[in-house]
Amino acid sequence: MNLPIVKQILSANDLVARENRATFDELGVFVVNVMASPGAGKTSVILATAERLPRQVRLGVIEGDLASSLDADKVAACGIPVTQINTGGGCHLDAPMIRTATAQLPVRDLDLLLIENVGNLVCPADFALGANLALVIASAPEGHDKPYKYPGIFAQADAILLNKSDLLAVFDFDFDFFQRGIAMVNPDAPIFPVSCKTGAGLDAWLAWLLEKQKAFREDERQAARI
Repeated sequence: MNLPIVKQILSANDLVARENRATFDELGVFVVNVMASPGAGKTSVILATAERLPRQVRLGVIEGDLASSLDADKVAACGIPVTQINTGGGCHLDAPMIRTATAQLPVRDLDLLLIENVGNLVCPADFALGANLALVIASAPEGHDKPYKYPGIFAQADAILLNKSDLLAVFDFDFDFFQRGIAMVNPDAPIFPVSCKTGAGLDAWLAWLLEKQKAFREDERQAARI
């Protein structure tokens, strides 16, 4: 009996997500939805990415959490434009939240917007935000079984970062098993083992991200000529 209501909620969210995407495209802002479980290292990856970005790439961040502004404060301390969304118990961000949050950022002056979703491997996968890419971050301490237990979020990822790769041996992480689980649901998604502590793998991840952003900007230029 509740299914039609769920469909209405998702349909309304998708409509706003398309409007968000149209706005971002018009402004030339490339947007990444960053999803992971709590403690996987979403904020650490964002800060490590920001540190390595070319100077000409203007970055903004939206931080999503149930409560507090701890992560937003870390980002702001690095001089990055950031706004905080507190869901008050909600397990994910949604498109209307992003629409409201972007009004608090200098979006017209940005090239790249990273959205840190609420720590959760279930609900964020169901709510489009208007992003160009979906990034899923896993981590060595979580174990190698996550793609099997939470296939939905891995299935929709455009890229997957395996964070805290310096701890793979410590936690007996079976990378081949992890990789096979992802291949079962998303064989085309690249997997980047990274460590925000040592810096390992981050250059490869950044090169991939910048290539995707470059392709987006070229598409926008071609569309402007038509």
